Amino acid sequence: MSYIDIIKEKARQDKRTIVLPETNDRRTLIAASHIIEEGLANVVMVGNEEKIMDGAGWLEVDLTGVTIVDPSRCDKLDEYVNLLYETRKSKGMTEEKAREILLKDYLTFGVVMVKANDADGMVAGACHATADVLRPSLQILKTAPGVKLVSGFFLMAVPDCDMGENGTFLFADCGLNQDPTAEELAAIADTSAKSFKQLVGAKPIVAMLSHSTKGSAKHTLVDKVAEATRIAKAEYPGLTVDGELQADSALVPSIGKSKAPGSEVAGHANVLIFPNLDCGNISYKLVQRLAKAEAYGPMLQGIAKPVNDLSRGCSWEDIVGVVALTAVQSQLV
Repeated sequence: MSYIDIIKEKARQDKRTIVLPETNDRRTLIAASHIIEEGLANVVMVGNEEKIMDGAGWLEVDLTGVTIVDPSRCDKLDEYVNLLYETRKSKGMTEEKAREILLKDYLTFGVVMVKANDADGMVAGACHATADVLRPSLQILKTAPGVKLVSGFFLMAVPDCDMGENGTFLFADCGLNQDPTAEELAAIADTSAKSFKQLVGAKPIVAMLSHSTKGSAKHTLVDKVAEATRIAKAEYPGLTVDGELQADSALVPSIGKSKAPGSEVAGHANVLIFPNLDCGNISYKLVQRLAKAEAYGPMLQGIAKPVNDLSRGCSWEDIVGVVALTAVQSQLV
């Protein structure tokens, strides 16, 4: 059974309600029909029912069982307006502005549904930038207790791979923080380890990646990763983490043993922390395209309730997978 099939089975066992606000996107409509067909989650779609059903008819997909919420006709609109106003009034929000936003911005409407406990999570990003998904999520849901920053990760399932956790890896940060400091890298390592444990169920083994292994190169970029490793070990003593490590040192046992003898992580890593967003984003796309890996994300970690982003190049199958992962995340919040 593949990794995503295991996640789907977990989602079915405790079905959750997930909002899909991008109802003008054909991939979202197709994904919604498959989510219902596979019994992965209860689906709420935000938008005009006639337009959504017309789109479904044109695509020849069955949305029977999907709940459609039109903000302009929603019985809870006043409640949602008040919730948004109360959450953001210290930032200048008025009731009039809150109503205007909720009637026009389906992303914000979906986040408010999650805030109001009328949905367990939201998935968007097929036709919106990450910043558009993240902004209302942080403004309304806030960060989870004890979390220093929100970051983004991909779960990578690599076929015919004996590295990582049977070919399953977590890559971070691949979607949000462009040039994290050493302190931020350490925090990303901690939250990524927790996400891996939560979604994969195996022990997270965290490698702080660099173009250097244990001082083989000298540069300020290397210094940042080495310092991040030191901070992670000091602040998160339960974390199995080491660095700085080159990718081959982190993944290949023989190379890890040669380049970083005595390291508990070298050659066995399943959580890969990249030094900046360029490295993380480029790496996940190379692995996805060249190794034919399944890439799910960018998943967001550190928000009080599950909201997850999608690559604008995603397929409808990717949306189905991220919804299943979001449902499992919500089971554990």
